Amino acid sequence: MEDTFSNLVTYGYIGLFIYSLGGGFIGLVAAGVLSYLGKMDLATSIAIAFAGNAVGDILLFWMTRYQKPMMMDTLKKHRRKLALSHLLMKRHGDWVIFIQKFIYGLKTIIPIAIALTKYDFKKFAILNVFAAAIWALAFGLSSFYFGEILSKFAIYVNNNKWLAPVILLSIGSLTWLYLTKATKKR
Repeated sequence: MEDTFSNLVTYGYIGLFIYSLGGGFIGLVAAGVLSYLGKMDLATSIAIAFAGNAVGDILLFWMTRYQKPMMMDTLKKHRRKLALSHLLMKRHGDWVIFIQKFIYGLKTIIPIAIALTKYDFKKFAILNVFAAAIWALAFGLSSFYFGEILSKFAIYVNNNKWLAPVILLSIGSLTWLYLTKATKKR
């Protein structure tokens, strides 16, 4: 167990940055709990997750805007999700950039959908940086302050090995059901 913590201290921040490029919710919560346990630094974890999350969305926006043919080939199966993202953008405007940080399953599709419009890159980058800061502070601090409860839950899940797949399958199924229902033809 001590070897695992040693590896987390050594490589945890690098892993957190890379994981935060594509979302990073679970990585940031884990870093918050490890900060509570004294194995990582909370401020450093929040800063790294913030940087990774902000850079990840800006890269998605940039790749979609300036590499559109390549991205469109990749996104053929997700046209309905892109349409949902466009509808959300029309309904909620700039708030979608903030909201998408907190909704699993929309984090990667929203920057792509926004990039397909004529939305200003600088405006997106500025709003995205603010949204990433709020996201990192909210999840980093809450996971730190609820560290005792979350660490006990992790131990409970570790002792009941069947529970982790059930939780992951439930979250995945609920996300899939929501996206399927939201993008269904009427």
